[in-house]
Formats: sequence, structure tokens, C-alpha cells
Amino acid sequence: MRRISSGFSIIALCLLMVAPVWAQSAPADQSSAGNQRMQERISQDVYHQLAMLPQLSIFDNVSYSVNGSTVTLIGKVRNAVLKSEAEDAVKHIEGVETVNNQIQILPPSPNDDAIRRQVARAIFNDNRLFPYSVEAVPPIHIIVNGGHVTLDGAVNSQADKNEAGLRANSVPGVFSVKNNLKVASSK
Repeated sequence: MRRISSGFSIIALCLLMVAPVWAQSAPADQSSAGNQRMQERISQDVYHQLAMLPQLSIFDNVSYSVNGSTVTLIGKVRNAVLKSEAEDAVKHIEGVETVNNQIQILPPSPNDDAIRRQVARAIFNDNRLFPYSVEAVPPIHIIVNGGHVTLDGAVNSQADKNEAGLRANSVPGVFSVKNNLKVASSK
């Protein structure tokens, strides 16, 4: 009998040593999944809040990243009001503890304003690209700084991306075009 009880004692001791490892790994996995869900929810809420900003237009680009409870705002906007509105809209989202606002304010320029309008006309007057102009949140953003144009956002095809870049580059007064449009993956 003593051999059996000492055998059980050894097994019980081994189980007691391993049990804390099992107990720690299960909640960590659950905690990680919970954190992932929280970040996804925060990301969706941030997207929604930024899309609802009344002054946000195709001439501004605001994007973000979520890291835990910290939201980092990046991009370029035409006025300081939009920068502060973006931060105010995001900082009240449940689960957001810190907002790192790195949005840059573009300098005012009548020349850049004229280029913005001309580039928008050149892009959206094209039959292939016109559908992008009528979406609730237009996916093509035209950022102009000192005559240099950056196209940000997403389009459906490489041909649309190329056409938008060509049209922007055809506008008089444009010094350069940086085409950062991403092609949406087909599923």
C-alpha cells in the first residue's frame, strides 16, 4: 500500500507543479483574444467617428492605428479645426485612454487650393473614375502641398490607380504626383 500511496503522492505533486502553468496559459489566451476583440471594436469605432467628421473632404487624409488603448491619428488636413475635431471624436470612444494626434496641418495656399480643384475635376470627370466621387466617403483623397500632389486611398483596380495618377499629373502647376492609392484585393 505504501508504494501505491507514494506513487500517487508523486503524481499529485507533479500535477500541482504543472497546474499553475495550465491555469496561467488559459487566461492569457482568453485575455489575448479579449484584447484583440477590444482593439477591433475600437478600430471600427474610430473609423466610424472619423468618417462622420463634417469637415472631412477628399482634400484631407486622416488615418489611424490602434495599439491597445492608444489611438494614433496621422495624415494631412487643410485646417486646424479638423485636426482637433478628429482628436475630440476619438478620445471619447470607450476603451481609448490615449490619443496621439500626429495629423499635420497643410499651409494655406490659394495656388494649392486651385490645384486641388483642378486635380479633382481631372480625376472625377473621367468615366472610369467618376463612381469614386459619389460614394458616401470618397475613397480617393487628393493632398496638395506646395504644388506636390499625393493621392491616398483605395481603388478597385491597378488600371484605376494608374489612370488617377496620369490625370493628376496632367494638371498644369503640379510639380509632382505621388500615387499612394492601394488596389483593393478581390475576394
